[in-house]
Amino acid sequence: MMYSATMPKSLANTAARTTDAVRIAAEDDVAVALRALESGEDVLVGGHTVRLRDAIGAGHKFAVAPIAKGAPVRRYRAPIGVATRAIAVGEHVHTHNVATALVGEHAYAFAGPQAGTDGQAPSPAPERSFRGYVRPDGTVGTRNELWILPTVGCVGRLGERLAQRAGDAPGVDGVHAFNHPFGCSQLGADLDGTAAIIASLALNPNAGGVLLLGLGCESNQLDALLERIPPERRARLRILRAQSEGDEFAAGEALIAELMGLMAGDRREDVPLSKLRLGVKCGGSDAMSGLTANPLIGLMADAVTQAGGAAILTEIPEVFGAETLLLERAANQEVFDKLSELVNAFKRYFLDHGEPVSENPSPGNIAGGITTLEEKSLGAVQKGGLAPINDVIGYGERISLSQSPGGLTVLEGPGNDAVSTTALAAAGATITLFSTGRGTPLGSPVPTVKIASNHSLAERKPGWIDFDAALVLDIGMETAAAALLDRIVAIASGEPARNESNDERAIGIWKRGVTL
Repeated sequence: MMYSATMPKSLANTAARTTDAVRIAAEDDVAVALRALESGEDVLVGGHTVRLRDAIGAGHKFAVAPIAKGAPVRRYRAPIGVATRAIAVGEHVHTHNVATALVGEHAYAFAGPQAGTDGQAPSPAPERSFRGYVRPDGTVGTRNELWILPTVGCVGRLGERLAQRAGDAPGVDGVHAFNHPFGCSQLGADLDGTAAIIASLALNPNAGGVLLLGLGCESNQLDALLERIPPERRARLRILRAQSEGDEFAAGEALIAELMGLMAGDRREDVPLSKLRLGVKCGGSDAMSGLTANPLIGLMADAVTQAGGAAILTEIPEVFGAETLLLERAANQEVFDKLSELVNAFKRYFLDHGEPVSENPSPGNIAGGITTLEEKSLGAVQKGGLAPINDVIGYGERISLSQSPGGLTVLEGPGNDAVSTTALAAAGATITLFSTGRGTPLGSPVPTVKIASNHSLAERKPGWIDFDAALVLDIGMETAAAALLDRIVAIASGEPARNESNDERAIGIWKRGVTL
């Protein structure tokens, strides 16, 4: 497997040799503290000793070379901002002396597909398999669940109560309702986005049965929603209009029992890794995310895509400042144009609402050591590995494996954790890898595997975290990657992810229009 975008192959060895700090590349102006460092302490970085002028918190940066006022500050071999004053060797480098250089839209030029930012061709993926549920259309679920999808918030609680009353059934991994506040008082593209997400969730391979639950008078009408679902996919789908039933609970329970009967014969079987649809996501990032968790997730994306499977990357505002690394991997001019337009359209979305495109990182990101959106993005895009980008799809759309085999799909969506994880599930992800440096219990409709960027989080929140990516600093990237792939295969085969054990499953819908 390959190391991900901007990540030199030497990182695992370099990181393993020190317990103090790491600089990713010789071109970088900063190193990242791997533990809390004291002012006056001598720190070995890349064969040179740096005496610290300031105390440096774990995950925070310090200068390893003098940086002039107005000069770019480099990490990941790329600028993460500009110095707002002169910065001496050993000084803390953060928001007090570095500012973003991001502006608005850009004109991008296609230079032809490239193999990856380090110019190396991917090595063969390991031959792996998992035990999944093969659907009639050839897709494979990692779960066999019955999903209750309300068309409108008015019946959201009804769906939740129906799920609670459903109980267990042979062959059914669970019954889950996904409440949300939308589906009415929406217009145009805003309403269309809600309908698209609900319909696409109904087509996720993890849903062995689906109950579409409507009220009757809502804007998001059941008949129109049903038209979005191909006729050949409706055998495991039932609809309930609550206003049309004298006893909506009895009617709902009867439909759920009918679906459970159809699902009872479903069984797991061995399928190749090429059948996995992998969503990749980060949330509550810190400065370690780009050193450990995100490049490790990138290796998982490489393993799946090299095997012929699909990986999906979203959170478009969190590629600002690093979009050229993705654009270089566009498979052709058409994909390049779609991706560049998507990035610029998202920038316009910010600007049209009077917000700067650099309105990120979050307070939690900053506390964890991330200084600018460029730095956050350069770390975040590593989740996509090095696979060619074969497709770009809109919010609420689904990936097509026949259109993009063995490649990365970029999905329109914001960075918000609930919204983006939902969009990944709607696009077809059957498992999502979620890196975090600060921690979150959030889960999506599909297994949401939390990967901690640092030991402290993994030790403090074992009930949230599925894998400690800081192992790359102890045992190297390749060994940690093999361990994570084993964990993914186990979860895809039925072992519960932490969010499932904690019953943390929810959806978030991207609200973009007026409310009536």
